Amino acid sequence: MTKNLLVTKKFFKISGKCFLVFLFLIGLYFLCAGIFSSVIVNKNQSQSKETVVYISTNGFHTDIVMPVKTEMMDWSEKINFSDTKSGDSNQNFVAVGWGNRDFFINIPSWSELNLSIVVKAGLGLGESAIHTGFLKNVREDESCRKIELSKSQYIDLANFIESYFKKDSLGNFINIPTPNTYGVSDAFYEAKGRLTLFYTCNTWVNSALKSAGLRSCLWTPFKRGLFKIFKE
Repeated sequence: MTKNLLVTKKFFKISGKCFLVFLFLIGLYFLCAGIFSSVIVNKNQSQSKETVVYISTNGFHTDIVMPVKTEMMDWSEKINFSDTKSGDSNQNFVAVGWGNRDFFINIPSWSELNLSIVVKAGLGLGESAIHTGFLKNVREDESCRKIELSKSQYIDLANFIESYFKKDSLGNFINIPTPNTYGVSDAFYEAKGRLTLFYTCNTWVNSALKSAGLRSCLWTPFKRGLFKIFKE
């Protein structure tokens, strides 16, 4: 009995220390996120304002919203209207977001949140995907911010986004069948990279903005830093 009691005490002592280390690491993660997301890079913008894009959030995940067609890029030649359920080509904007494939496909709404998928995604397990959605109009509000940029910056932004799409032997984006739980204007594509706690969907958007020389955070895993930058 004494030996078993000592083993039990040792187990709880080690477990307690591990839990404290876990809490420390979580706290450090949020602390770093707060600090680094407050550091703005490319702060002084003097470029010509020749086109407009948007960042949009559902409260957790962030998308980049762009015109379907500009003189610099025609996204409809790559993200096909025919890949959506409606096939409706009467659309003016396309929202693009990168993330964990299982998260996108199996958790279409917060009511269906699955802890095992969230943990696997945070640990970088599983493939990534790009979720796109066509829109007729964009309305600016607290969850949708406008970004004005030059043509060259837009090209850099588009190149960054396109670089994350996997392509077939003909150079076409590889479509993933859209689950029935998504809308008629949504489409999914196979993507490069892996989502982790340190490179989230919001980090991806931040990196896209940074690649185009636009205002962005030094690093952010959350949407708060991004939307604070572009708050009017």
